Amino acid sequence: MVLTLAFRNLFHDRIRLAVTLVGILFSIVLVAVQLGLYLGARKMIVSMVQQADADLWVTAYGAKSFEDSAALRGGERHAVLSVPGVTSAVPIVVAFNEWRKPAGGPTVIVLGGPDPEGGGLGPWNVVAGDLRDVIAPDGVAVDKSYLTDLGVAGVGDTAQIESSRVRVGALTNGIRSFTMAPYVFTTLKRARGMLNLSNDQATYLLVKLQPGTDRDGARQAIKDKLSNVEVLTSPEFEGRSLDQWLFATGAGVALIGGALLGILVGTVIVAQTLYSSTKDHLSEFATLRALGSSKGYIHRVILLQAALSAVIGYVLGMGIALVVVSFSEQTALPIVMTPELAAGLFILTVAMCSISAMAAIMKVTKIDPAMVFAR
Repeated sequence: MVLTLAFRNLFHDRIRLAVTLVGILFSIVLVAVQLGLYLGARKMIVSMVQQADADLWVTAYGAKSFEDSAALRGGERHAVLSVPGVTSAVPIVVAFNEWRKPAGGPTVIVLGGPDPEGGGLGPWNVVAGDLRDVIAPDGVAVDKSYLTDLGVAGVGDTAQIESSRVRVGALTNGIRSFTMAPYVFTTLKRARGMLNLSNDQATYLLVKLQPGTDRDGARQAIKDKLSNVEVLTSPEFEGRSLDQWLFATGAGVALIGGALLGILVGTVIVAQTLYSSTKDHLSEFATLRALGSSKGYIHRVILLQAALSAVIGYVLGMGIALVVVSFSEQTALPIVMTPELAAGLFILTVAMCSISAMAAIMKVTKIDPAMVFAR
């Protein structure tokens, strides 16, 4: 009977039901998009650090993020390799640079120069061309999502980085930059030449340790040997990059703020609708009270109405959100939808509708059963 009464109350006024569902839809889609963008941004910011095969990162002092660090002075690699437990220290060069399009006009890029033989970090998810063509003279690898920004059509096209001619040798899929400056991979030697660095300079040293080596001890030993450098673990470097791009710039706060706004708007709309519906049915609820129904019974009816609204609104809202996610996959800032986020949105929707039902429950609590006999 509780389910039947809740269902009939909910569907009795279909226009009001539509308004309720629109409020829930708006809230779910907005929260899903905002939090999905936040997760997508996090993924892009830490993707390079997560992809790198490194136990420790040796960087110039004050490095803010993967893209934003000064070059090391030079000669640090030999000092790092002399530390007990260190098996490799792979140099890579990373810096903002200027790409000149074939048809004219510049665009900012993030130039990455890994050691092709040393491993550590390099382009992945290659979908066209071959990494051997990147090692060849003038070769570079770019992500296919940035072809329009770079002014090229695909493998074989040429452009310039500074005064150096480059040719697209490979295309990757899914290597995106939060800064919107495309990643362009070339070789370590070629990147050093483009940036006027000496043969022993690098932006980072990716340090690998022997299994069982005390990481903190090796880290301290490297610090003791070198001055004006920082030695970071991968989680520390990820956290620093996230702080720089999401919170120092305010981007993360804006995304989370948008999600909170969606929750607030959805809660207010659902609360107003449930309250209005309950007010219109006060005489029916008073009749139930006069027939001996408990307050708890009526409260369960209202909460079940809210739960039904939540389930229907969630299904429709997630359907729309998933369509938006699919359309964003090939954009510069894809929206990420994870099972955890989907489950969290369902719990959030139920909680939002339950909180919204409180105003209606408070109104019903004040019903005097005698009002049914006064009509």
